[in-house]
Amino acid sequence: MDSKSNPAPFPDLGGEYPVDEALRQSYLEKGHIVLRAVAKPEEVAVYRSEIGGLVRKLNPHKKDLNDRDTYGKAFIQVGNLWRHSRAVEKFVLARRFAKIAADLMGVEGVRIYHDQALYKEPRGGHTPWHQDQIYWPLDTEHTVTMWMPLVDIPEEVGSMTFASGTHKEGFITRQVISDESHKTLQQFVTAKGYEQVNYGALAAGDATFHSGWTAHCAPGNPTDRMREVMTIIYMADGVRIADPDSAARQNELPQVFPGLKPGDIAASPINPLVYHRDWDRRN
Repeated sequence: MDSKSNPAPFPDLGGEYPVDEALRQSYLEKGHIVLRAVAKPEEVAVYRSEIGGLVRKLNPHKKDLNDRDTYGKAFIQVGNLWRHSRAVEKFVLARRFAKIAADLMGVEGVRIYHDQALYKEPRGGHTPWHQDQIYWPLDTEHTVTMWMPLVDIPEEVGSMTFASGTHKEGFITRQVISDESHKTLQQFVTAKGYEQVNYGALAAGDATFHSGWTAHCAPGNPTDRMREVMTIIYMADGVRIADPDSAARQNELPQVFPGLKPGDIAASPINPLVYHRDWDRRN
């Protein structure tokens, strides 16, 4: 981590965003939800510069956009940014976001699985249909991703598109994000008649939350502006690491849970506890 990065000027993201029972039940039924103004525009604006600088520095793409495969055209993807900057750490480990995750899932506490910046370049391609949790070696259904734009996103770019209720299916396909996963899941969603929901235009600081098993995709970016999004993946505190049953999960295990093995509690030093209800009970 860059010890020179000073988080002091960055706004505190504590406090609470109220999640009532109706919101929680909607999330549990559909597997996704949109919450408006989870962070204030002025809060997001301060963090945007720090996050964007790291994305540019750590961008893994060496090829021109047109020379990449479908996955490579979908976005610039950089994970665990919080380990590179004390300022981004303040954003990723924020109590406000973590408590929303715990409230939606109805669990006592949550840990970070990891964060990911997902920047869709101007004229960038679509994100194929997929389920996130095919990558995650976790023995639980209690996972949720917060997807927050750092800039206003217009209607023509929009949010992701979710297939409501697909999280109840568990594994639908083990295909990684690809043209094949897009075809397989599109056919499945259509054949089963699942409602497809896109929340359209989003303001900086709005956020969607979706279950690890919810099938989803995203349109391309037809504009001349970068679609700047920061995501944080949460898992319930106390869940165990599953035996990796695919190449994707085998590759993921040592990166996300260094030093741990199947059957262990999913709590390595890079999976900090970011919220627990006991903390509120003590205050």
